[in-house]
Amino acid sequence: MPARVWIASVAFVGLLSAAGSAGAEVTIIGNGLAAECSTAATGVANNLPTRREAESTCTLAIEGEPLSPHEAAATYVNRGVLYLSDHAIADARRDFEQALRIEPNLPEALVDRGAALIAGGHDKDGAEEITRGLALNPTQPEKAYYNRAVAEERMGDVRSAYFDYRKASELKPDWPLPKTELARFRVSAP
Repeated sequence: MPARVWIASVAFVGLLSAAGSAGAEVTIIGNGLAAECSTAATGVANNLPTRREAESTCTLAIEGEPLSPHEAAATYVNRGVLYLSDHAIADARRDFEQALRIEPNLPEALVDRGAALIAGGHDKDGAEEITRGLALNPTQPEKAYYNRAVAEERMGDVRSAYFDYRKASELKPDWPLPKTELARFRVSAP
């Protein structure tokens, strides 16, 4: 008979900003403004010195470029990720919801809308949204697991939070954020 494992969080630190920083962007390849928006959302845009300029580039792409439905949805997700990193939660949610109106099963839109809900204090709804997105295989599942862990921990489900932080760390071993969170936990057998 296997031993039961008890998991306890050592000290929970408010992770509102961390939840918002783990947005999953959608890559657009090409030379237009939508591609620049995609690059900016990944955080590697050297040619766009401010987030506001990056958000503006995304808006120009949405309003002025001929985009396929998938590219339009992806550009809304990418601008939403930028808004989320600026803590503009309502703007981010609007963009994720617009992306889902265009492409209802876009996993990144679901995962990021979940992150925005969590950042806005709606942990249960955010965790459920992330679970829906994970079922559709997002390109960066580690961010989804991390954000869901934040919500689970804030709701008092420390065991689930531990396993989601661990999954995030396993999926992206070089990402320090989940490792930092895992360091706060103590795992012991009864």
